[in-house]
Amino acid sequence: MNVFQGEISSLPPDKSISHRAALIGALAEGTTEITNFSGGYDNQSTLSVLRDAGISVRQEEVPVADGRIVRNVVIESRGLWSFSKPSGPLMCNNSGSTMRMLAGIMAAQPFRSELIGDASLMKRPMKRVADPLRQMGAAISLSAEGTAPVVIDGTKEIRPIEYLLPVPSAQVKSLVAFAAMHADGRSKIIEPIRSRDHTELMLGLETIDRPDGVREIIVEGRRPIAAKPFNVPADPSAACFMIALGLLGDRSEIVIRNVCLNPTRVAYIDILQEAGAGLVIENTRSEGGEPVGDIVVRSCSGLKPLRISDHTIVAGVIDEIPMLSVLSAFASGEFELHNAAELRTKESDRIDALVVNLQRLGFDCEQYPDGFVVKGRSGVVPEKAHIECFDDHRIAMSFAIAAEAAGASLELSDRDVAGVSFPNFFSLIESLRQ
Repeated sequence: MNVFQGEISSLPPDKSISHRAALIGALAEGTTEITNFSGGYDNQSTLSVLRDAGISVRQEEVPVADGRIVRNVVIESRGLWSFSKPSGPLMCNNSGSTMRMLAGIMAAQPFRSELIGDASLMKRPMKRVADPLRQMGAAISLSAEGTAPVVIDGTKEIRPIEYLLPVPSAQVKSLVAFAAMHADGRSKIIEPIRSRDHTELMLGLETIDRPDGVREIIVEGRRPIAAKPFNVPADPSAACFMIALGLLGDRSEIVIRNVCLNPTRVAYIDILQEAGAGLVIENTRSEGGEPVGDIVVRSCSGLKPLRISDHTIVAGVIDEIPMLSVLSAFASGEFELHNAAELRTKESDRIDALVVNLQRLGFDCEQYPDGFVVKGRSGVVPEKAHIECFDDHRIAMSFAIAAEAAGASLELSDRDVAGVSFPNFFSLIESLRQ
């Protein structure tokens, strides 16, 4: 088993915050400066579609003292209706965040637009996008299967809405909020189960937490958004992979600097600590309205099996489940997941992808419509095995970490897909190897 030690100050900037900073900048009046913007493929797709929709976007790479390159983005806009009719379809590539949240903005623009993506994104469900926007007055058409292309006949007369989120989804919540900002009146988004709240924080939206645990988000339409600077902290979902590397490594200790510790993003840390993981949070502080801190992770030989079934917890760790499941399988031989049918609608069917690949690595697994269980090892981990990444960055990275833990030579079908969210993933692992 390999040893990994060192300090990480080059974790990718947060993907979710980067998307939202760019979209809010496109809706603001004036100049928005974004420091430490993500270089991942998905976030670059957001910048690309903004340019194609008439928004002025500049990006520059700036070397900093510790040798890193920081991407800074400058967006010039004139307010809510600064977009212009695209000359062709807006290509979102693999980014579901781009397609879904941008749809909320384009629904309020007085022209037709079309959102498309790569082969993977064109299979993902978009009815949850269309339903609220149709209620708000936009005409939305999808494929017969309810997938992209998303063709939007937008309207400047978008209507206010009171919308109960049918599933916990920060993307759907955000697209409704972005559309509601153009409406002539007050909108209310009702969220029975909390999802990541970056949009509310970054826009300064009023929120009401009811005694029954439901959150209401209030959006006052047609209020100008003043441009302001954003600084993007390190991505906690990316940190999960480095945490797993440290926990599974032999005599390893890794310090991960400047990680976003928003409570809606780091529930997985609580799960790991309760299971006995050697994790410590240090140097906590607030930056740009988001809690930030450093994570210290040390090797752990006694991690308890992870069992995740509470639907509120599942919603808070949905992006980290691939890595958590692989981590638990290799650390304890077991894992159990329920109430996570949403995983089947991600970049891949992540339930099936995880089970297929874990079985190839000698684990006894059984899957259900809403989850799966790893019952133990049905055989030894082969020295060489082929891992199918299914065009999914989180599947690729999770099993790359598994390979390091097992000391096995796993052949990934597509290493490069890690660049969707974590461009320096493999080089960072090598920099920590002792």
